[in-house]
Amino acid sequence: MDPRTAPLNNILRETFDELDRVLKDHRADLLAHEIGTVTQVASGIARVSGFTSARDNELIRFPNNLLGIAANLDMNSLGIILLGGAEGLKTGDEARRSHRVVDVPVGEALLGRVVDAMGRPLDEKGPIRSRSRRPVDRPAPAIIARAPVAEPLQTGIKAIDAAIPIGRGQRELILGDRQTGKTAIAIDAIINQHDEGLVCVYCAIGQRGDSVAKTIADLGERGAMERCIVVVASGEDPPGLQYIAPYAATSMAEFFMERGQDVLIVYDDLTRHARAYRELSLLLRRPPGREAYPGDIFFIHSRLLERATHLREDTGGGSLTALPIIETQAQNISAYIPTNLISITDGQIYLSPELFQKGQLPAIDIGKSVSRVGGRAQLSAYRAVAGDLRLSYAQFEELETFARFGTRLDEETRRSLNRGRRVREILKQNEHDLLSVAEQIAVLLATTHGLLDEYPVERISECEQAIRRMMDEEQKDFREKIEAGETLTDLDVEALLSAARHCLRPLAEL
Repeated sequence: MDPRTAPLNNILRETFDELDRVLKDHRADLLAHEIGTVTQVASGIARVSGFTSARDNELIRFPNNLLGIAANLDMNSLGIILLGGAEGLKTGDEARRSHRVVDVPVGEALLGRVVDAMGRPLDEKGPIRSRSRRPVDRPAPAIIARAPVAEPLQTGIKAIDAAIPIGRGQRELILGDRQTGKTAIAIDAIINQHDEGLVCVYCAIGQRGDSVAKTIADLGERGAMERCIVVVASGEDPPGLQYIAPYAATSMAEFFMERGQDVLIVYDDLTRHARAYRELSLLLRRPPGREAYPGDIFFIHSRLLERATHLREDTGGGSLTALPIIETQAQNISAYIPTNLISITDGQIYLSPELFQKGQLPAIDIGKSVSRVGGRAQLSAYRAVAGDLRLSYAQFEELETFARFGTRLDEETRRSLNRGRRVREILKQNEHDLLSVAEQIAVLLATTHGLLDEYPVERISECEQAIRRMMDEEQKDFREKIEAGETLTDLDVEALLSAARHCLRPLAEL
């Protein structure tokens, strides 16, 4: 070694030794920050100590591939929402940071599949080969990126499409007591999109397994499953999975929306979602508020539903229409969760148990239902029937109440009652028996203009079938005009009524 360079070599060696010592100490400190210890395990949650730099909503890894979400960042411990069963987890187990948030696979590989809230397949069709993943909790599109709701979303249900229309990008709440047909309406709306090219996402939260299996079978039998994604967090799943399920489903739907496609998503139901979040919050010792729900229960639903919108063309041009479902108790729509969601959404479809018990199916109470946006997106042809339909039905319900007292009625009142009974009968519709726009317009025009007044109520169903056949077989030009969104002129209305009278004539002779 050259004596002249010896001092420099010694300095470099000492410097590298010092650097290596500092790095070893830093690695030890870093390791201590990355690994924690489980101090408590409860139903659906765990507490971990030892983390000093974990972030809110960060994914935490436990033994046996169990995952959790960092929810409470306390001074001495971390509250974790578990995303799986905690049977094998015990105090003293190791927990590790992942430096990422919960995400799910997205893309066309999910179409036709049934997955859990983490995007894992439940349908035994093999692994999902998705090229990309997205966080389950994403910010809603900015106001500047949104466009007005301008296109209709047809459900195939007369009472909704005519009186409570839904637009693409709208959030329409479906509410009512249990067993009143809420899910049936949402499933019919999905089935009716089969020929519309919409992607549909059905998110089952806290449902029984047999109920979800029946829904999947119905979608498959009617050819809707191939354009649908079913996300399931059943009642047997941990509350953590039920909590993230609607957010995961929305991330899957947003992939298609941001590519310019129209998407329909159904949350069935957010009442169970709120209960799962309340359970987790109470276990995490968060302060309870009204009805023991945490103070941010409004926020978790608003940040979910605000993601449903219609995007401007320069930001993608797609739309995400949300149909959240909630369950009321004893028709109490002024309870905490219903009022929260009514204030978040753009209207509601209320299903009455009294109408359900009377056999008026779907049991939609038109008086308590409203659409605050969809009327602007409704096809022009509906304007010939929608106003008269709502008015005549509202008048009929009021008159029918007074008529029960046995008072003597004048001729005009009897005519209104006669017309109203036929309007009520024509709004009845069997499950999965969906009508095209042209069929709805023709049937409702005939009803509101009195063509069915001379027929007994028990034969109204026959009259409806005759008019539907007439529109399918003979009125191709009118069908195309209505579906193109053109306004019906007085001459068009008269021509349709004349065709309806002609097709009803054989029934009058029976």
